[in-house]
Amino acid sequence: MQKDLRELIEISRFYGKNTRYIIAGGGNTSMKTRDRIWVKASGCALSDIGEEGFAVLDRSKLKVISGNEYSDDLMKACITKDRRPSVETALHDLIPRKFVVHLHPTLVNGLMCGNDVESHVERLFGAKALYIPYTDPGYTLFKEIEKQLMKFRETNGKDPEIILLQNHGIFVGGDSTADIRSVYEKVFSTLEREVKKALPEGSIPVSSGISEILPAIRMMLSDGPIKTLRIRNNALVEHFTGSTERYLKICRPFTPDITTYCKPNYIYCKAESSPAQILKDIEQQCGTFKKEHGYLPRVILVKGTGLIAAGENAAETDIILDIFEDMMKISWLSEFFGGPHFMTVEQIQTIDTWEAENYRRKTVVGTLGRGRAEKKTIIVTGAAMGFGAGIANGLFEEGANIVIADINEENGKEFLSVLRASGRKNQAIFVHTDVSDPESVKNLIFETLKAFGGFDVFISNAGILRAGGLEEMDEKTFDMVTKINYNAYFYCTRYAAPVLKLQQAFKNDHYTDIIQINSKSGLAGSRKNFAYAGGKFGGLGLTQSFALELSPHRIKVNSICPGNFFEGPLWSDPENGLFVQYLNAGKVPGAKSIDDVRKHYESQVPMGRGCRVEDVLKAVLYVMEQDYETGQAIPVTGGQNMLR
Repeated sequence: MQKDLRELIEISRFYGKNTRYIIAGGGNTSMKTRDRIWVKASGCALSDIGEEGFAVLDRSKLKVISGNEYSDDLMKACITKDRRPSVETALHDLIPRKFVVHLHPTLVNGLMCGNDVESHVERLFGAKALYIPYTDPGYTLFKEIEKQLMKFRETNGKDPEIILLQNHGIFVGGDSTADIRSVYEKVFSTLEREVKKALPEGSIPVSSGISEILPAIRMMLSDGPIKTLRIRNNALVEHFTGSTERYLKICRPFTPDITTYCKPNYIYCKAESSPAQILKDIEQQCGTFKKEHGYLPRVILVKGTGLIAAGENAAETDIILDIFEDMMKISWLSEFFGGPHFMTVEQIQTIDTWEAENYRRKTVVGTLGRGRAEKKTIIVTGAAMGFGAGIANGLFEEGANIVIADINEENGKEFLSVLRASGRKNQAIFVHTDVSDPESVKNLIFETLKAFGGFDVFISNAGILRAGGLEEMDEKTFDMVTKINYNAYFYCTRYAAPVLKLQQAFKNDHYTDIIQINSKSGLAGSRKNFAYAGGKFGGLGLTQSFALELSPHRIKVNSICPGNFFEGPLWSDPENGLFVQYLNAGKVPGAKSIDDVRKHYESQVPMGRGCRVEDVLKAVLYVMEQDYETGQAIPVTGGQNMLR
């Protein structure tokens, strides 16, 4: 039995990792013994499934489903009470083979969602296939397949190799996983010969014009918690958004998965004259859409721009994009089998309101979390290491999407891999950014909009420190420190503000934040450290001035002034840390070692220690959560600097 279970896991992962066979964790697999059946639990993904991802059921108790209530009997038969079995479990039990693999391959669904599907199934597969016209999933589908299987056996004296479900997918059973692979290979090779024209391929760069569109659409679609938007453009998307005639071939769902994740209705905007005209058209359509359907769309297609998806979190947004693009592929392929055949209004309504499908969606995409930064998208400059990485990591754990912006690509990508390994539904990206270069900052904003549709907080954290008195400091070093610590704050605010203004224009009650990570050196002069202190003093002037200018747009601008972060590389780096710099510069009279310098600075803090990342993170969260503070310089210095 353990060998069979290992084979089940192996074949599940084989098909689950390939989007040619399934999208968004759809499909399911099973393995039987005489008494029990192992079937993929609802909400688990085949791509990385293990033994714990399968529900185990008593087959003798499953037998009663044929004459009783499907959902109740399914749960009664379940031995693993902590795992909800797939709604198609009883169908797996019907098929008299040890292994069953049910998939939703794009190529197969090109056939199954064609208008002439039945005649093509007969022509291509003959007595090897049992074809089932569309039937509502669950008990109804189970009874229909049970009835048709009995007829097939009476007529053909054997079981079918494959069961094909209109507008749904395919079941294949086998006494070994090798048998199943062989059948699927034959099915695919047969269908590939029928496709006479390849799918449109090739990526198309997203237009820079999205900066004037996506943040507004994000707010239009956020009538509750703020949505995460993502845009995709390629040759296939361009084809189906190129005209109303082509859009009408993807205007309704083909399969239950499309209904579950993308909902059954979408918006198509063919206005191309200007961003303002596009927004006007989409805003009008959203108003009408909400009145007609009671919800806002998850999918908007814009001619000349691309496919826009809106999800509750970044993970769901990716799923919506993938499934809708797959729908485009199905539509294209269906042309070789009589043209697209959509689900009916009644069929769509059943799926859209079915508790089992809604449960599956929730388990795959997640539900609303309780993090203090939940649903927000936050840019953090200088986030590859030190304070910046600590702040970004803390906000990520609080539910935010994070943009790691840093010039240090190696450390930035390494940190990104750490965040992505968490398995959270919020996401992170890395954007190589030189904050002293305005064009690089503009690119940071653009990449953020492509990835998340907008942002809610911009944390200007990147900075450098070069200690030295008047005689040691040369003009080049002074200019470099000033450009990164002072000018860059202006560049970041300059290019962040238009996005935040646009968002507020379309959601009046939405507050956003620009937060500068300043320093205690911005609150009091610093001996032999005037270049750094001068830039930080100037930063507070910018904060107060930006706050006055941006407050009408509900953009709060504040500075957080940490004390000395002794544990971080800025201070403790053995070659170029501040302890070394200050020792060499003679900034601490009488100090003969790094330890002397450290003790000197610790003695100046009433709380007796240096500032830590968690101290700054608490201040950042405070600034984000309140709506009545702007233009402030908030000390986080352990009492070393106090407000007057």
